[in-house]
Amino acid sequence: MTIEVLDSRRDASSGYKVDVSRGERIGRVSSEWFSRPGDERYLSLSELGLAVRERTERSRTRVVESALIQVEASREDPERMSLILPGVDRPVAPTHWSFGQLASQVGAPAAYLRQLPAALAGINLQYGLASHRAEQIKTLETDNGRLELRAVTGPDYGRIYDHELVEAVQRIAGNGTGDTRWKVPGVLDWSTGIYNPRVDITKDTTTLYASDRDVFLFLVDDLNPIEAGTLPDGSPDLYFRGFYCWNSEVGAKTLGMASFYLRAVCQNRNLWGVEDFKEITIRHSKYAASRFAHEAAPALLNFANSSPAPFVNGIKAARERIVARSDEDRSDFLRKRGFSKTETGRIIETVLAEEGRPPETIFDFVAGITAIARDKSHQDARLELEGKAKKLLERAA
Repeated sequence: MTIEVLDSRRDASSGYKVDVSRGERIGRVSSEWFSRPGDERYLSLSELGLAVRERTERSRTRVVESALIQVEASREDPERMSLILPGVDRPVAPTHWSFGQLASQVGAPAAYLRQLPAALAGINLQYGLASHRAEQIKTLETDNGRLELRAVTGPDYGRIYDHELVEAVQRIAGNGTGDTRWKVPGVLDWSTGIYNPRVDITKDTTTLYASDRDVFLFLVDDLNPIEAGTLPDGSPDLYFRGFYCWNSEVGAKTLGMASFYLRAVCQNRNLWGVEDFKEITIRHSKYAASRFAHEAAPALLNFANSSPAPFVNGIKAARERIVARSDEDRSDFLRKRGFSKTETGRIIETVLAEEGRPPETIFDFVAGITAIARDKSHQDARLELEGKAKKLLERAA
């Protein structure tokens, strides 16, 4: 079997034939793509980085005594509320998100308070602040012409700013538009099975997002396909490297990143034919900034610069290792690994239908398992099957 990293010029103009019936389908990027309005979509890492850095430069954070915070309700507008923070000479307007955080910090039901007139909600919130056991909170305020309270957390919250993540990605991906090997992905043509890596980056195709609550980035190395064996018709089985990462400097989510090999990205930004998926997350705890510097950023750099040889060799070993030669062998192999009788039958039937022969190698069984996992409507069931498939591949390597 031939194993190689193909030259980036090979068929790049017309795209690459891929087989997305294998591997996992991951919808995380697609969910982001569907939910982002136009003003949260960016066409380059430079544009995205500038926006989130300017936001940080207009911001400041402080730890304040909760009992010293004064709540003010507007007499003219029954829905308008602001806060007077110690050491700040003008009112600070909470966002929808930070109001919920503040209510949570003092043990008040945010959904209920939002239904009340501002004056009445303010009385309840003021009482909670005055009797707040934790005594201190950490604020993140941004000056956009008026002071805006973007986040309220505990005093030990370890903030990692969105621009720090974007800048870490820029160090390996440049502008994210093709000036390095890492870029916004292309699009799979379902009618031909051809993945075209060369697609104009528009608001509709971009995978670089940021809102007032978070940032999310997805990039691929899709001009340099990796060949790991062949398909049943003799054509190469092609993969590309990819990663996505996310963060919220206001506490809406953890910081995290995922790296993987994939075969294609469709127009809706679903990831198809995913293999070797790995993910790390970092909670915004007291030492989060240190963990980002010593774990997450180096992990991203290592993946960007690493050789695909271990992945390719693992696929090769799984393709070559025969574990079943008879129907009894096939059934025993799966049943001993926790698959039910029904699942065992479906896996074998799926491989037979897709490959034209029953499963023999570990890779055959992995392909069958991931195929039936994609049909599972419940995420837990799907993840369980995909986890079993991953363990089989890891043991083969």
